[in-house]
Amino acid sequence: MTIPDTQNQVASAPQASAGTQRTQRVARVITNGMDPKNSIVAVCLLMGAGQADSWTGLAWAVHIIVFAAVLPTLYIHYGVSTGKYGDKYVGQRERRLHLIPVIMASVATGVAGMVVLDAPRPMLALIAAMFATLAAILPITKFWKISVHTAVASGALAMLIVGVSPWWGLGYALLPVIGWSRVVLRDHTLGQVVAGTVLGAAVAGTTFTALT
Repeated sequence: MTIPDTQNQVASAPQASAGTQRTQRVARVITNGMDPKNSIVAVCLLMGAGQADSWTGLAWAVHIIVFAAVLPTLYIHYGVSTGKYGDKYVGQRERRLHLIPVIMASVATGVAGMVVLDAPRPMLALIAAMFATLAAILPITKFWKISVHTAVASGALAMLIVGVSPWWGLGYALLPVIGWSRVVLRDHTLGQVVAGTVLGAAVAGTTFTALT
Protein backbone atom coordinates (compact mmCIF):
# COMPACT_ATOMS: atom_id res chain seq x y z
CA MET A 1 0.00 0.00 0.00
CA THR A 2 1.40 3.40 -1.04
CA ILE A 3 1.02 6.28 1.38
CA PRO A 4 0.43 9.62 -0.39
CA ASP A 5 3.21 12.11 0.23
CA THR A 6 0.91 14.86 1.46
CA GLN A 7 3.80 16.84 2.88
CA ASN A 8 5.42 17.25 -0.55
CA GLN A 9 2.06 18.08 -2.12
CA VAL A 10 1.48 20.83 0.40
CA ALA A 11 5.00 22.14 -0.10
CA SER A 12 4.59 22.23 -3.88
CA ALA A 13 1.44 24.35 -3.73
CA PRO A 14 3.23 27.52 -2.55
CA GLN A 15 5.93 26.92 -5.18
CA ALA A 16 3.33 26.73 -7.93
CA SER A 17 1.65 29.82 -6.55
CA ALA A 18 4.95 31.70 -6.46
CA GLY A 19 5.64 30.73 -10.06
CA THR A 20 2.23 31.97 -11.12
CA GLN A 21 2.77 35.24 -9.32
CA ARG A 22 6.13 35.77 -11.04
CA THR A 23 4.54 35.10 -14.42
CA GLN A 24 1.76 37.55 -13.64
CA ARG A 25 4.29 40.21 -12.61
CA VAL A 26 6.25 39.78 -15.84
CA ALA A 27 3.05 39.94 -17.87
CA ARG A 28 2.00 43.10 -16.03
CA VAL A 29 5.35 44.77 -16.74
CA ILE A 30 4.99 43.97 -20.46
CA THR A 31 1.37 45.11 -20.58
CA ASN A 32 2.20 48.39 -18.86
CA GLY A 33 5.30 48.95 -20.96
CA MET A 34 3.37 48.38 -24.18
CA ASP A 35 0.42 50.49 -23.06
CA PRO A 36 -1.28 51.79 -26.26
CA LYS A 37 -0.43 55.38 -25.34
CA ASN A 38 3.26 54.42 -25.20
CA SER A 39 3.04 52.90 -28.68
CA ILE A 40 1.35 56.08 -29.92
CA VAL A 41 4.02 58.32 -28.42
CA ALA A 42 6.78 56.17 -29.91
CA VAL A 43 5.39 56.02 -33.44
CA CYS A 44 4.67 59.77 -33.46
CA LEU A 45 8.18 60.72 -32.37
CA LEU A 46 9.84 58.25 -34.73
CA MET A 47 7.72 59.35 -37.67
CA GLY A 48 8.23 63.01 -36.85
CA ALA A 49 12.00 62.62 -36.55
CA GLY A 50 12.01 60.84 -39.91
CA GLN A 51 10.56 63.80 -41.81
CA ALA A 52 12.70 65.96 -44.11
CA ASP A 53 12.48 68.75 -41.54
CA SER A 54 12.75 66.75 -38.34
CA TRP A 55 11.99 69.65 -36.01
CA THR A 56 8.77 70.45 -37.84
CA GLY A 57 7.96 66.76 -37.87
CA LEU A 58 8.54 66.48 -34.13
CA ALA A 59 6.36 69.52 -33.50
CA TRP A 60 3.50 67.83 -35.32
CA ALA A 61 4.28 64.63 -33.45
CA VAL A 62 3.65 66.47 -30.19
CA HIS A 63 0.36 67.75 -31.61
CA ILE A 64 -0.76 64.21 -32.42
CA ILE A 65 0.40 62.91 -29.04
CA VAL A 66 -1.74 65.52 -27.26
CA PHE A 67 -4.94 64.56 -29.10
CA ALA A 68 -4.34 60.81 -29.51
CA ALA A 69 -2.64 59.97 -26.21
CA VAL A 70 -2.56 62.73 -23.58
CA LEU A 71 -6.18 63.88 -23.66
CA PRO A 72 -7.61 60.34 -23.87
CA THR A 73 -5.37 59.24 -21.00
CA LEU A 74 -6.50 62.15 -18.84
CA TYR A 75 -10.12 61.29 -19.61
CA ILE A 76 -9.57 57.65 -18.68
CA HIS A 77 -7.87 58.61 -15.41
CA TYR A 78 -10.83 60.85 -14.63
CA GLY A 79 -13.18 57.96 -15.40
CA VAL A 80 -11.24 55.64 -13.09
CA SER A 81 -11.23 58.21 -10.28
CA THR A 82 -14.99 58.68 -10.54
CA GLY A 83 -15.74 54.96 -10.78
CA LYS A 84 -16.91 55.04 -14.38
CA TYR A 85 -14.07 52.73 -15.41
CA GLY A 86 -12.60 49.92 -13.34
CA ASP A 87 -9.00 50.32 -14.50
CA LYS A 88 -6.85 52.34 -16.87
CA TYR A 89 -7.25 49.76 -19.64
CA VAL A 90 -11.04 49.77 -19.29
CA GLY A 91 -11.36 46.00 -19.06
CA GLN A 92 -15.15 45.92 -19.35
CA ARG A 93 -16.10 45.66 -23.01
CA GLU A 94 -19.34 47.59 -22.55
CA ARG A 95 -17.46 50.55 -21.05
CA ARG A 96 -15.20 50.66 -24.09
CA LEU A 97 -18.24 51.37 -26.25
CA HIS A 98 -18.53 54.70 -24.46
CA LEU A 99 -14.82 55.42 -24.34
CA ILE A 100 -13.85 54.78 -27.96
CA PRO A 101 -16.14 57.49 -29.43
CA VAL A 102 -14.69 59.98 -26.93
CA ILE A 103 -11.17 59.13 -28.07
CA MET A 104 -12.30 59.33 -31.71
CA ALA A 105 -13.64 62.82 -31.08
CA SER A 106 -10.31 63.89 -29.62
CA VAL A 107 -8.36 62.40 -32.54
CA ALA A 108 -10.78 63.98 -35.05
CA THR A 109 -10.14 67.37 -33.47
CA GLY A 110 -6.43 66.79 -33.93
CA VAL A 111 -7.00 65.85 -37.56
CA ALA A 112 -9.04 68.99 -38.18
CA GLY A 113 -6.33 71.20 -36.74
CA MET A 114 -3.71 69.57 -38.93
CA VAL A 115 -5.81 70.02 -42.07
CA VAL A 116 -6.40 73.70 -41.31
CA LEU A 117 -2.73 74.32 -40.55
CA ASP A 118 -1.52 72.33 -43.58
CA ALA A 119 0.50 69.71 -41.72
CA PRO A 120 2.97 67.51 -43.60
CA ARG A 121 1.13 64.75 -45.39
CA PRO A 122 2.86 61.82 -43.65
CA MET A 123 2.00 63.23 -40.22
CA LEU A 124 -1.59 63.84 -41.26
CA ALA A 125 -1.73 60.31 -42.61
CA LEU A 126 -0.42 59.04 -39.27
CA ILE A 127 -3.22 60.52 -37.19
CA ALA A 128 -5.83 59.68 -39.85
CA ALA A 129 -4.73 56.04 -39.66
CA MET A 130 -5.20 56.14 -35.88
CA PHE A 131 -8.74 57.41 -36.37
CA ALA A 132 -9.44 54.71 -38.96
CA THR A 133 -8.19 52.03 -36.57
CA LEU A 134 -10.50 53.25 -33.81
CA ALA A 135 -13.38 53.33 -36.28
CA ALA A 136 -12.69 49.68 -37.15
CA ILE A 137 -12.34 48.61 -33.51
CA LEU A 138 -15.61 50.22 -32.36
CA PRO A 139 -18.17 47.99 -34.15
CA ILE A 140 -16.23 44.85 -33.24
CA THR A 141 -16.22 45.90 -29.59
CA LYS A 142 -20.01 45.84 -29.59
CA PHE A 143 -19.85 42.05 -29.46
CA TRP A 144 -16.19 41.09 -28.92
CA LYS A 145 -13.32 42.52 -26.87
CA ILE A 146 -10.63 42.78 -29.51
CA SER A 147 -7.19 43.71 -28.16
CA VAL A 148 -6.33 47.40 -28.41
CA HIS A 149 -2.80 46.70 -27.15
CA THR A 150 -1.93 44.53 -30.14
CA ALA A 151 -3.95 46.60 -32.62
CA VAL A 152 -2.11 49.81 -31.75
CA ALA A 153 1.33 48.21 -31.61
CA SER A 154 0.80 46.36 -34.88
CA GLY A 155 -0.58 49.43 -36.62
CA ALA A 156 2.34 51.54 -35.40
CA LEU A 157 4.84 49.06 -36.84
CA ALA A 158 2.98 48.88 -40.15
CA MET A 159 3.17 52.66 -40.51
CA LEU A 160 6.85 52.77 -39.54
CA ILE A 161 7.61 50.14 -42.18
CA VAL A 162 6.00 52.31 -44.87
CA GLY A 163 6.99 55.73 -43.57
CA VAL A 164 10.46 55.19 -42.09
CA SER A 165 12.14 51.87 -42.90
CA PRO A 166 11.23 48.26 -43.76
CA TRP A 167 13.55 47.24 -40.92
CA TRP A 168 10.75 48.11 -38.51
CA GLY A 169 9.18 44.85 -39.61
CA LEU A 170 11.51 43.18 -37.12
CA GLY A 171 9.42 44.79 -34.42
CA TYR A 172 6.65 42.29 -35.10
CA ALA A 173 8.67 39.84 -33.01
CA LEU A 174 7.29 41.78 -30.02
CA LEU A 175 3.65 41.14 -30.89
CA PRO A 176 3.56 37.55 -29.55
CA VAL A 177 5.11 38.82 -26.31
CA ILE A 178 2.49 41.55 -25.97
CA GLY A 179 -0.27 39.09 -26.80
CA TRP A 180 1.08 36.60 -24.26
CA SER A 181 0.95 39.22 -21.52
CA ARG A 182 -2.67 40.08 -22.30
CA VAL A 183 -3.69 36.41 -22.29
CA VAL A 184 -1.78 35.61 -19.08
CA LEU A 185 -3.52 38.49 -17.32
CA ARG A 186 -6.83 37.14 -18.63
CA ASP A 187 -7.68 40.44 -20.25
CA HIS A 188 -8.00 38.80 -23.66
CA THR A 189 -8.16 35.45 -25.39
CA LEU A 190 -5.60 34.29 -27.93
CA GLY A 191 -8.08 35.00 -30.72
CA GLN A 192 -8.60 38.56 -29.54
CA VAL A 193 -4.90 39.41 -29.49
CA VAL A 194 -4.34 37.81 -32.91
CA ALA A 195 -7.33 39.69 -34.34
CA GLY A 196 -6.00 42.95 -32.91
CA THR A 197 -2.63 42.32 -34.55
CA VAL A 198 -4.19 41.66 -37.95
CA LEU A 199 -6.66 44.55 -37.76
CA GLY A 200 -4.04 47.08 -36.66
CA ALA A 201 -1.63 46.21 -39.45
CA ALA A 202 -4.33 46.05 -42.12
CA VAL A 203 -6.25 49.22 -41.24
CA ALA A 204 -3.44 51.51 -40.12
CA GLY A 205 -1.02 50.26 -42.76
CA THR A 206 -3.52 50.58 -45.60
CA THR A 207 -4.79 53.99 -44.52
CA PHE A 208 -1.30 55.41 -44.04
CA THR A 209 -0.12 54.07 -47.39
CA ALA A 210 -3.18 55.41 -49.22
CA LEU A 211 -2.80 58.90 -47.78
CA THR A 212 0.92 59.20 -48.41
